[in-house]
Amino acid sequence: RSSSTRCTHQDAAVVLAQAKVDGKWTAEIQGGRGPQMVTITLKNEGGKLTGTVEGGRGGAVPIEEGTVSGNTIKFKQKQMGRGGEIILNYTGTIMGDEIKFTRQAEGGQGMPQEFTAKRAQ
Repeated sequence: RSSSTRCTHQDAAVVLAQAKVDGKWTAEIQGGRGPQMVTITLKNEGGKLTGTVEGGRGGAVPIEEGTVSGNTIKFKQKQMGRGGEIILNYTGTIMGDEIKFTRQAEGGQGMPQEFTAKRAQ
């Protein structure tokens, strides 16, 4: 074996600890006005999650306070609601080519919504 292709245990641990989240994910979220198609674009930059949520009115909205820890991701999305701005908190568990999400409005308004996003091919 060539020693020049050696990988330290630390490097391998970091790679294994972070699930593959980069790319486009699509989901259908059940809402009061029927199902809504959502496209979530994510990029993991060393544990900091960036990206956008697209769907509904107003086009792509940047995510905020995004984090990746193992196979768990969290981020917030601001959205204009009937009563002004609302903040949606997303928590997702990455399972291969799917992310199981829970979405809850900050301040406890409404019921948490659960949905599964699939990696767009």
